[in-house]
Amino acid sequence: MVKDTYRHKGLRRRLVDSLRQRGIRDEAVLAAVDAVPRHFFLDKAFEEHAYEDKPFPIGSAQTISQPYTVAYMTVLLEVKKGDRILEIGTGSGYQAAILAALGGRVFTVERQEALYHRSKELLERIGFSSIRCFFRDGTKGLPEYAPYQKIIVTAGAPVVPDPLKEQLDIGGILVIPVGEDVQYMYKITRISETEFKEEMLDAFRFVPFLEGVKKAPGKS
Repeated sequence: MVKDTYRHKGLRRRLVDSLRQRGIRDEAVLAAVDAVPRHFFLDKAFEEHAYEDKPFPIGSAQTISQPYTVAYMTVLLEVKKGDRILEIGTGSGYQAAILAALGGRVFTVERQEALYHRSKELLERIGFSSIRCFFRDGTKGLPEYAPYQKIIVTAGAPVVPDPLKEQLDIGGILVIPVGEDVQYMYKITRISETEFKEEMLDAFRFVPFLEGVKKAPGKS
């Protein structure tokens, strides 16, 4: 079991300071970043660099987003304690852990079976057993637990999938990067059954948001 040492905690404090300097002002989000050991979610080879503001590969041609991106999206979500939150793209599990640390009831969907198994086991092992993990096609959302007060998508979508908008509670917020080569972050608020307010914000780069699921090698 990887340990969370005084050195790691010191590096996390430095990361939080750097995020504050880059404009992240939500103290609850910064406290969650300070509380969740990012190095737990990385391969041993990258552990020394876990608290640099960079993305890293996590296998299955996926990456863990840089901490600034995670914090930026989390601020936009406006998480309140007890919110039912749907995450599309579990990846390493780090973003889900940040949302749970803020008091969200997190449901997370991953289309890569290898990542799903690894992240589910890791989250349980490090104390985030309340996070519910699913191996699914994220473009369809998770309708059986809808509606959600918050939905977050951690991959770049060419368009906003209608099922995600449909599964959003009235007054709820969907945060999703939209675009092909470069994505713009969208914050979508559901005003009523038929009305949505859309805000287009800053540009980012994400792995693509794909349909379907990908079985792990050797699985039928």
